[in-house]
Amino acid sequence: MSKQLRIAFMGTPDFAVPALKALISSRHKVVCVYSQPPRPKGRGQHVQESPVHEAAKAAKIEVRTPVNFKKDEDIAAFMALELDVAIVAAYGLILPKAILDEPKHGCINIHASLLPRWRGAAPIQRAILAGDTETGITIMQMDVGLDTGAMIKKKTVPIRPATTSESLHDFLSAIGGSLIGEVVEELATKGELAASPQPDEGATYAKMLKKEEGRIDWNAEALVIDRQIRALNPWPGTWCESGKGRRVKILEAVVMPMKSDEPAGSVLDDDGLVACGKGTTLKLETVQPESKKPMSIGEAIRGGYIAAGRNLT
Repeated sequence: MSKQLRIAFMGTPDFAVPALKALISSRHKVVCVYSQPPRPKGRGQHVQESPVHEAAKAAKIEVRTPVNFKKDEDIAAFMALELDVAIVAAYGLILPKAILDEPKHGCINIHASLLPRWRGAAPIQRAILAGDTETGITIMQMDVGLDTGAMIKKKTVPIRPATTSESLHDFLSAIGGSLIGEVVEELATKGELAASPQPDEGATYAKMLKKEEGRIDWNAEALVIDRQIRALNPWPGTWCESGKGRRVKILEAVVMPMKSDEPAGSVLDDDGLVACGKGTTLKLETVQPESKKPMSIGEAIRGGYIAAGRNLT
């Protein structure tokens, strides 16, 4: 007989919000939400609640924000919820075994890759950077390893030549919300979930992004630089220097078929065509000079921020 489940949701950023909303709108009861503590953000460094925190408050659901689960009282409070299952999506905290094992059906994670590929912190960006042609969502049973648990359900999506980390993030976020709704309903109906162990073969680690990864090396081929631009905007952003020490962010670009024997980084014309490694070329579309708003390459050239004959470094 199908039953109404008692659920705790554990998540922090925008990515997790569709899943929380899907569970709130289901027939099951989200009894508590866990999210990372409010933190200073933006230029004013105003303390802000996370997107998940805000969504839970709007639905009048209790929100808890422990810094970690090292305190006995935080673990005891979690145990007191008498949960059937906990759903985790980009929570950002490591869950100890005591938490993982407490709900009747354990903790289930929504992960933005086709496991075992891209376990870890930045699977969306790493998939684009690596030139993968597909990725997806994996719903998995959590264990003490890093994204190593048994796989319950998968959904594959293509990564196209124009796919950006932002567009892929939003698409996978919506899919995660849809899939977790199906999984929870199956659990409520059957009382258990079928899961397959992850193979070791093909496992890769999506390490956390660093600011220095955003600097463009024009000696790389245009296709590699294009993937970097699509993967690393808006954070950490992709950038270079356009002369006189002035930094310019490269927000959008297109790989071009033309070849060039000019040095890598040379701006070849007033349309923003740039020479890259191995004779390849990339056409800049949207840029953001230092302390300026984003602008088209035409505006940047007319404003003197980028000029034909000048080298980008």
